[in-house]
Amino acid sequence: MKKYAILMCCMGNICRSPTAEGVLRAKLAAAGLEPLVELDSAGTHEYHLGRAPDPRTQRAALRRGYDLSALRARKVGLPDFDRFDLILAMDRANLDGLALLHPDAGDKVRLLMSFATCHDADEVPDPYYGEGDGFERVLDYVEDACDGLVAMLQQRLQRPAD
Repeated sequence: MKKYAILMCCMGNICRSPTAEGVLRAKLAAAGLEPLVELDSAGTHEYHLGRAPDPRTQRAALRRGYDLSALRARKVGLPDFDRFDLILAMDRANLDGLALLHPDAGDKVRLLMSFATCHDADEVPDPYYGEGDGFERVLDYVEDACDGLVAMLQQRLQRPAD
């Protein structure tokens, strides 16, 4: 059986999208869905190719039990549109960039926050240049959206009873 494949996308792939990948991976494992889902993250720009997530991102994630240290930044490419069933952008700018890269992607490309159930925001804000609790806010939003995404996947990937 082919795994359902999800790609998380932000600008540089060192803050928001690796956070979303790490959070979703943990939530999929807790729900017993990890073997059924392929997961990755990428950036719409190539600013940080091959770099680990931002140290501030890693520290905030570790405080909540998510280890992002093995992840490395990469740039999204055209083959990703064939490989992944769902490509989730962190904000409208990256959603627009993905649509420019592959105008025929349709509803395969969406905002991650479209799965959120507790937060009313439609974008995960970029914490890179900010101060204060920006990385915590990213985690709050991403955890909420990933809970909604796991609920959708549980329905979609639910195996019929034997």
